[in-house]
Amino acid sequence: MKDRYPIPCNIAQSLNIIGDRWTLLIIHEILVGRTTFNEIKKALDGLSSKLLSERLKFLEAQGLVVSRLYSDHPPRYCYQLTDSGKDLEDVFHALVLWGRRNLQKCYKKLVHRSCGHEVEIAYHCEHCARQVEDIEVVELAAEERSSV
Repeated sequence: MKDRYPIPCNIAQSLNIIGDRWTLLIIHEILVGRTTFNEIKKALDGLSSKLLSERLKFLEAQGLVVSRLYSDHPPRYCYQLTDSGKDLEDVFHALVLWGRRNLQKCYKKLVHRSCGHEVEIAYHCEHCARQVEDIEVVELAAEERSSV
């Protein structure tokens, strides 16, 4: 895939990896347990086999997905998320919460498994060991910037 956003910004650079059509939905399907090509394809009506194959290869090259051969004849693979891919679960949760508040027709909500009540996102400062609300995005110094 081509980098569409040559902007020095975490959001832009993340979108260069996960911002293409179907990509987040493919990752989400793997996250919820649909790990074979056919399971993913069946769950995402309208996604072509060719595009699914391209996206899975790209996600593997980006280190978000790993494939494992589970059948030799014919060769078939299942897909698992790497730790980096699993880290996107927070993004999915944020989108579910946003949708709950902003979509005219909402399909899901995020709840506390134990009691069934809806939850919100909270930010925690490890240094202060407490929940915080006064957060801001700041630029990293050049020496702090690294490629993972």
